[in-house]
Amino acid sequence: MTDLLDRWNDLLRRCGATADPLPYGQDLLKRWAEPQRRYHTTDHLRAVLDQVDALAGQAAEPDAVRLAAWFHDAVYRPERSENEERSAVLAVRALREAGLAEPLVEEVARLVRLTVTHAPEPADRNGEVLCDADLAVLGGSAEQYAAYAAAVREEYGFVPEDAFRAGRAAVLRQLLDLPALYRTEAARARFDAAARANLAAELRTLEG
Repeated sequence: MTDLLDRWNDLLRRCGATADPLPYGQDLLKRWAEPQRRYHTTDHLRAVLDQVDALAGQAAEPDAVRLAAWFHDAVYRPERSENEERSAVLAVRALREAGLAEPLVEEVARLVRLTVTHAPEPADRNGEVLCDADLAVLGGSAEQYAAYAAAVREEYGFVPEDAFRAGRAAVLRQLLDLPALYRTEAARARFDAAARANLAAELRTLEG
């Protein structure tokens, strides 16, 4: 994970950190490697960061979005419902300690909380890029999507099958009901059609 740690250190220095970024990065990577994770792993973190980089030209503050990507699932317990809020609180505490400017810290926390709904307001360019990057997995190939869905099921292995099917179907319907799955033009062109096909196919399986 040296590549991720290098990316973190460069990002914090670029954002004006006054403290050594290394311990914060090590703590984050330890969190992303926790044993209860199957999908929300360092692979997911790397994928989201790569997508943020690809869409960075659409963001108002690309580095704020990159920071939010690092923190958006930093706290992740499948059985808990407040993961995003706890991740945002962690971001505020860590970034303040690292010496980042308060407006940047507040923007990162806002973006992390936005991943509860993946529904940024119009003209929220930072939110659009983060949400599109986080949801890019939905627009992969059928095989990639199947691997993603299987990993999510593993994370919720403690949930009985009937309850999981009902809960997962509700999540998929919520996504399909969004006015737009992707808000940036680039992500919409690349992922939207495949994502809707993947979501609909999984929903048919769950309800069948």
